[in-house]
Amino acid sequence: MSNTEQRIIGGAVIGGILVLAAVAEYFGFPAVRYLGILIVLAMICEAIFAIHRAPREALKNRSNLFAFGYFFGLLFLMLAAVNTVGVRPWVMLLLVLIIVGADIGAWLFGRLIGGDKMWERLSSGKTWSGQIAGIICGTSMAVLYGLLGTDVFMPQLMWIGISVSLLSQYGDLTASWIKRKIGIKDFGNILPGHGGILDRFDGWIYVLPVIWLVML
Repeated sequence: MSNTEQRIIGGAVIGGILVLAAVAEYFGFPAVRYLGILIVLAMICEAIFAIHRAPREALKNRSNLFAFGYFFGLLFLMLAAVNTVGVRPWVMLLLVLIIVGADIGAWLFGRLIGGDKMWERLSSGKTWSGQIAGIICGTSMAVLYGLLGTDVFMPQLMWIGISVSLLSQYGDLTASWIKRKIGIKDFGNILPGHGGILDRFDGWIYVLPVIWLVML
């Protein structure tokens, strides 16, 4: 099975879980909040195991220790954020749609168009064309969300879509930065084609804390 096929199947499984969470919310069970907390806890555990496997030389480097501390600070900030943002499931749904749209757009059009690399030292696969396409796709998902929910075009959703799409892609770059420090390709192998839980949900790293601050 190719990596693309694994990615599609893994994405379908994640989508199915999200649909089940939405159905549970409809019947009054706060599944989105609990699922979000569980995902972030899994991300923290994956990061701990990954750093534990890192060579001793990487752990003795002061700049690496600073990077790891910064990363764990972001993850625990995410845990506090998801506990608050998760009580509003439709906000979480909007964020998921934007991040998934930006991720798929960046991956697909980055491969199709190619071009200059964003930051080849961190991630050889990310291009400027992919980032622009990701922003367009993520923003389109935000606008579509508003149209389906209210039948009215809400221009503020465009700005939300652009901001969340950008933040999600820089969350991805931050995770790539940490992987480069550790010397690994993926944080885990739980989701074939997607890497680990952290690889799949690294787009949340900056998005959730920023949305939390906005809500506060």
